[in-house]
Amino acid sequence: MRQAFVLALGVVAGCGNCSCGGDGGGGDAPIACGDVEEHAGEATYYDADGSGNCSFEPSPGDLLVAAMNEADYDGAAVCGQCVAVDGPDGSVTVRVVDRCPGCADGDLDLSREAFGQIAAPSAGRVAVTWRPVPCDVTGPIRYRFKDGSNPWWVGIQVLNHRHAVRTLEAKLADGTWKAIGRQSYNYFVEADGLGEGPYTLRVTDIHGLTVEDTDVPLGDATEVAGAAQLPVCM
Repeated sequence: MRQAFVLALGVVAGCGNCSCGGDGGGGDAPIACGDVEEHAGEATYYDADGSGNCSFEPSPGDLLVAAMNEADYDGAAVCGQCVAVDGPDGSVTVRVVDRCPGCADGDLDLSREAFGQIAAPSAGRVAVTWRPVPCDVTGPIRYRFKDGSNPWWVGIQVLNHRHAVRTLEAKLADGTWKAIGRQSYNYFVEADGLGEGPYTLRVTDIHGLTVEDTDVPLGDATEVAGAAQLPVCM
């Protein structure tokens, strides 16, 4: 049975390429992060349930989701990212939950529900433009430990993040940070383990914003709430 833990810990939020402003501490005040790249391609649709190659659980209450083309999926780099899609009849914001190996560069495979907001389903395939946007999340980021995690092998998934996650690092006993490799199924896996824990973890998003959590307990198929959320980067 999946268990849930909540941390009430200190967090550090900082910026790399961004211009820090607002509250600077993971709140809702937006900060400037430069231009956002716009993509162009075609959109199709499928019967989505919220699960997929990103290893997220089904989300029957949130079916505005999409599968990303192989090139932009980039080894799970966009898992959990939200994108605003503009089509011939409207716009919709979706969360990336899967990859689409048969899609050309720039294409999206939307859920049936999302496609219906930008075009008539009978169209089947339409031209679209899309761009990354902050996800409208509430609460702090979360860490899910993969089933089978132990002191000698550990898999960690970052959930409920506002922007796409670039890296996950763990602080070692000597004070240095160790980058944990990301798998195509959207878990950061350390094949040699990280010890008994608890861990200090640092999440960095695609804008260089960071959140650091301490005393994160090791678990097996457990989920842990961090102490803060990434700032809004516009």
